[in-house]
Amino acid sequence: MKRHLLGLGLAVLVAASLATPAAAAPSRNPKTGQLDIEREVRHELVMLPYFTIFDNLAYQVEDGTVTLSGQVRRPVLKSDAGNAVRRIPGVTKVVNNIEVLPLSPMDDRIRLAEFRTIYRFPTLNRYALSPVPSIHIIVRNGHVTLEGVVDNQSDKNVAFLAANSVSGVFSVTNDLKVVK
Repeated sequence: MKRHLLGLGLAVLVAASLATPAAAAPSRNPKTGQLDIEREVRHELVMLPYFTIFDNLAYQVEDGTVTLSGQVRRPVLKSDAGNAVRRIPGVTKVVNNIEVLPLSPMDDRIRLAEFRTIYRFPTLNRYALSPVPSIHIIVRNGHVTLEGVVDNQSDKNVAFLAANSVSGVFSVTNDLKVVK
């Protein structure tokens, strides 16, 4: 009987330690020993349910203050991003400068056409295979901006040329960055 109660007590202690949220303690950067808030912010933003390739989210972290920027199609994504970042341990303040793009059937048509045109190229379709594709297509009143990262200058140029070939587009800004 004592052995059974001791085993039950040990099981309760183990269960309680497992139930304590490990995410409550912010991770630390192994090089600096500082809280790695940037990594946590990126994780939270990428995991947002309505975040697509037609949205662009950026952030800056300074002394516990997270400044969010970018463009989103849905207002709920703006508020979800702010709420998700606010819950991260070590974040003291959130400045939400995310712009909500205007609703436009023409822009929706351009988004879909840009997606099909850009990702049909064999050199670019590999970017569409990741859970969060690295080329984001932002359309505001017929003006297209390409955001994100690509592996080389050739991919950046091909994406720009493909984006320019879509009819109904007034201009294309290529803000893709080449990762070495």
